[in-house]
Amino acid sequence: QVQLVESGGGSVQAGGSLRLSCAASGYTYSRASMGWFRQAPGKEREGVAAIDSDGRINYADSVKGRFTISKDNAKNTLSLQMNSLKPEDTAMYYCAADLVGGGSPLNEYEYNYWGQGTQVTVSS
Repeated sequence: QVQLVESGGGSVQAGGSLRLSCAASGYTYSRASMGWFRQAPGKEREGVAAIDSDGRINYADSVKGRFTISKDNAKNTLSLQMNSLKPEDTAMYYCAADLVGGGSPLNEYEYNYWGQGTQVTVSS
């Protein structure tokens, strides 16, 4: 059974940093593409960052230069280092796994499994 469990969310002031983690189990982690998505109240879910099994990475324009995605195949964990946080980064952040396709898509419909989410709140 595939499980994705996020952690590391919290409340910070603008300019601060947070590191999100996602613990994965139940599938061949090294072969999957993984992604981080977020959804703010009243808005659609959007892709933030994604990484495929070959380490190719894709970022949303809004987070380029501030966020860093990484994948530890030995520990079956996915991380998102978020620096220079802005109030507009406030959202529920979700980890997702694509066990079927390739690449590092930011399209949520490419992903098969989702975690329960972790809240990130950035105050001005």
